[in-house]
Amino acid sequence: MTPPPFVALMRRYCNDYTNRHDTSICPEIMEPDYTLNMGVHRLAGRDGTYIPAAAAQFRQFPGLCLTVNQIVTNGDRLVMRFTEHGRSIRHEGRPAAWGGIGLYRWNGTRLLENFVEQDYYARAFQLADAAARPIEPPALAPWDTIAEPVNPGAEALVRDLIASGQILAPEGLLFDDEWQAGAQRDPIIEPRGITINDLFSAGEYVAFHLAVSGVLHAGSPYAQAVQAPGAEVLLHLAALVRVQDGRIVWGRGIRDRHGLKRRLESRAS
Repeated sequence: MTPPPFVALMRRYCNDYTNRHDTSICPEIMEPDYTLNMGVHRLAGRDGTYIPAAAAQFRQFPGLCLTVNQIVTNGDRLVMRFTEHGRSIRHEGRPAAWGGIGLYRWNGTRLLENFVEQDYYARAFQLADAAARPIEPPALAPWDTIAEPVNPGAEALVRDLIASGQILAPEGLLFDDEWQAGAQRDPIIEPRGITINDLFSAGEYVAFHLAVSGVLHAGSPYAQAVQAPGAEVLLHLAALVRVQDGRIVWGRGIRDRHGLKRRLESRAS
């Protein structure tokens, strides 16, 4: 029942580095060429690129906290669902809570790379004087997570759903804040092509990060809000799903709605 070393490393990442805002820990847990991939952005290099970006986040949210909602690992790869929350000094101290999903790669000692998405769209909405969103319940014992074996069958099923475009609309997969009571599902995009940036399994779970090209869904409230239905777009997402009996029975995903909105606004200006 001993947790794998990767889980112990992520405990340091969450508690010693992120929640203490202590970037001096980064050299101990990340390689110098550590790379973060989020939306269209690629932050390559721990000291010159990643740490300055993290420090800017800590300055904006002096009390920033990271709550772990779920960890899944096969020992070699690890995915973490989390919620970040705090008050922004740039927005008169207004609070916000936003979800994220990160797929981590390491070399057995330190982190190498992370494909991650955070719901900055929901964060911006809250900071624009809207009520703060609830924080999802924390994982009961994230640091006791046990490694599960790789599951080629589950991976194959998910790859087939991705190839067909059906991965964006399975019944059990909820995106962004759709898990909250009263939230409406928003398809956002009609896919024309999907690139897999990362994908791995652990037991019944499959984690993946995608770049989806297509057009804005005509019936999407999001598309209507930016007044660009039918526009050709690129949407990144990270997700974690559970596969049982040949189908997805549960799943959570985070889409880069904020980055998409900013790119559409830039086109219109």
